[in-house]
Amino acid sequence: MKFRRTNGNNTQRTIMTPPRSRAFPERLHQAFLFEGIGLVVVTPLFALASGRPVFSSAVLLLLLSGMAVGWHLLYCLAFDRLEGRLAHRAADQRSFPLRLLHALGFEGGLILLTLPVIMFWTQMSLWRALLADVGLALAYAGYACLFNLAYDRLYPIPQDSR
Repeated sequence: MKFRRTNGNNTQRTIMTPPRSRAFPERLHQAFLFEGIGLVVVTPLFALASGRPVFSSAVLLLLLSGMAVGWHLLYCLAFDRLEGRLAHRAADQRSFPLRLLHALGFEGGLILLTLPVIMFWTQMSLWRALLADVGLALAYAGYACLFNLAYDRLYPIPQDSR
């Protein structure tokens, strides 16, 4: 967003202000909707792929989901602010390649947080837990990219007239 400011000697300069980003309640809504839909879709697939009971898989994925919600809030707020300052663009105007980078960065950070939990909960070796975590990350990265595109279309960021 641009606006012109006149100083005392009538010279004008254009000042770029960052676009409005999603407020905390909006990001909270987005995060819980994302995780809720993800749990319903991914739990049966994880149970099948890991050979773990569905209930145990559901509890583990619910725990991981809670971790992901916290990470999602921090990551998206930071990414949106950085993008707004550097590109002067709101998150709902993000290009597809940047959406893909956003999703992969989110999942990469989440793997670092969740790998120890998966190892502890399932008693899997580091290698098997890493494979399970990467499998979850790949599934969620594709889902995140599509979910966030749909979310931005259904809930666009209102532009104000600062």
